[in-house]
Amino acid sequence: MNRTKRKIFQTSMDLFAKKGYDATSIEEITSIVGIAKGTLYYHFSSKEQILEFLISEGMKLLKHSIELKVRMADTFEDKIRAIILVEVKVVDRYENLINLIMNEFCGDSKRNEICRKNVYECVDVIENILIEGIKNGDLKECDTKDVAFEIFGTICSGVMLRYKNNKNIDIAQTAKKYSDIILNGILG
Repeated sequence: MNRTKRKIFQTSMDLFAKKGYDATSIEEITSIVGIAKGTLYYHFSSKEQILEFLISEGMKLLKHSIELKVRMADTFEDKIRAIILVEVKVVDRYENLINLIMNEFCGDSKRNEICRKNVYECVDVIENILIEGIKNGDLKECDTKDVAFEIFGTICSGVMLRYKNNKNIDIAQTAKKYSDIILNGILG
């Protein structure tokens, strides 16, 4: 991604997360980035395309990071801990993006559907680990889709809530805390 596109990406993400998608204008984005509208439209055909790009790139980053860390883990428990650690790190580093995704998840618009599709793809990665755990006898029989959503949602909402309350987080300690709680629930 070139420098201009990256600035559009970052500025849009920040504005969408803070003000909301509908309250953010193309003029605001171009003014902050310091470019003409034509330059923005060279990179993105519309504000909606910027949002779709933000969501798909963010969720792709999370999904690929999870897949990479899980491949390096040996046991089922290590895989769950890896998923949680990655998610805590991504929420910590990309707070505005996660806030944006959580804001756009519900609703009936095309952008809400695109957001859900991207989240579901990430949740599917987590669910596949749970299915593998059941097959290997590491995890008791459960509704893997629900548990995958619970893991994803617990981490996103829990870490975001800490930020909203102006609490700094220790990534390793937070990931361990959530891992212990979640593993106790699914392995217990």
